[in-house]
Amino acid sequence: MTLGVTMSEPAILDTLAPPATEAEIINVGLLSAARIGARGVIARVSAFEGALPAAELERRLLELGFVEGATVEVLEEGLFGRDPIAVRLDDMRVAIRRREAAAIQIRFDPKGDA
Repeated sequence: MTLGVTMSEPAILDTLAPPATEAEIINVGLLSAARIGARGVIARVSAFEGALPAAELERRLLELGFVEGATVEVLEEGLFGRDPIAVRLDDMRVAIRRREAAAIQIRFDPKGDA
């Protein structure tokens, strides 16, 4: 049964998200891989199954303020294994483990040390 409207695959893809420029693709990475001084804007929070259920980790990160569009800068790293990391999240300072930071995609500022 059809609903009367059919779209080709390219037309469906065009409606899902605006096309990304090459610079945007290159400058996107995980917060867990960032070094001290790296700055950017949160592009997405999407957790994977690990120590915590993915939904629980996403909820906790959102409650801390890790939301799309928030600015973030890596301030410090721990001595052993570079864990945890301290970040400036908008106007606050937050410490987070790297395995949790792996759920946060950042659109890095090209002027930063990303």
